[in-house]
Amino acid sequence: MGRHAWIGISLTALLAVGACTGGGGEAAAPSAATRTTVATRTTVATRDTAPTPSATTTAAPDPASMQALIDKDYDGRNLRLGRESGSTSAYRQYYATYQGDGLTISGRINVPRGQGPFPAVVLAHGYVPLEEYTNGATMLRERDYLARQGYVTLHIDYRNHAQSGDDPENGANLRVGYAIDAINAGLALQQFASVDPDRIGIVGRSMGGGVVYEAVVAKPGLFKAAVAYAPVSSDAVDNFNMWVRRDTDRQGDARKIIQRLGTPERSPETWALMSPRTYFDRITDPILIHHGTADESCPIEWSEETVAALKKAGKQVTFDVYEGQRHTFTSQWPLSIRRTEAFLDANLGD
Repeated sequence: MGRHAWIGISLTALLAVGACTGGGGEAAAPSAATRTTVATRTTVATRDTAPTPSATTTAAPDPASMQALIDKDYDGRNLRLGRESGSTSAYRQYYATYQGDGLTISGRINVPRGQGPFPAVVLAHGYVPLEEYTNGATMLRERDYLARQGYVTLHIDYRNHAQSGDDPENGANLRVGYAIDAINAGLALQQFASVDPDRIGIVGRSMGGGVVYEAVVAKPGLFKAAVAYAPVSSDAVDNFNMWVRRDTDRQGDARKIIQRLGTPERSPETWALMSPRTYFDRITDPILIHHGTADESCPIEWSEETVAALKKAGKQVTFDVYEGQRHTFTSQWPLSIRRTEAFLDANLGD
């Protein structure tokens, strides 16, 4: 596909990624020996078996649970292109919408010029306050770079963002609706004439990294490769404690969640069912995780624990650690995106 030249793109930190949100609590730090530094990286697949969820009951699963995501009937469809703007000599860029879960979701799509069908990537962005977010506001670097390398890139706005449909219960459901939107985006891309339906991946940043974990657990095999940049925790308790429980602006969500699930301290088994980590045994495709040692928003320990759990579940995971890099990635972003390209090429190639 001839994807070997990096084109540098500069932009503000907000447009680059959006801050990390959606979860967090204090996690015990593994030893430094578990980390793969920027100079040394490992791809690991083990034969250990991941812990399995508790036995289910006849009651319907909580809407915030991974079991509810697993059981869901996904119906992503009708990807439509709107006004063209921001096109380059390498790709055409359009406002886009697709449908799923009773909602219309907006986004931005880049379609490489030339003969398709092309491999494609769903881009799941990090947190930006809803009142500040606009269509396609983030991940400009990733969109431009990957489209120049021959990938269709669909940056989704998520429900409640930009021109997407509203879901008033999404906050009280631990924002699992974002994972539903990402899965439906993948299904919509499968039906898009410019895309090879068997060559679709997903890349998420920060909060979007949590979306990646949930999506590959809920719909294994849809995304043939998954990349998480500076992701939130794969343990729902970490995320709840960090961003929901103590946030005065989200006290209504916190009350609803605790009323249904109990506190994490008193109902640890229930909270485990909200965590993608509990279901890592379902994952079928490889994962690449990038994380900086100086991340001020999402502690690197979260990714270390996620990697350990993926290894225990016998999954293929590549963990790249970047010394001194903060949450948004700056000086080492070119290296990280080249590694992302190589990972996608290896798993979505012809």
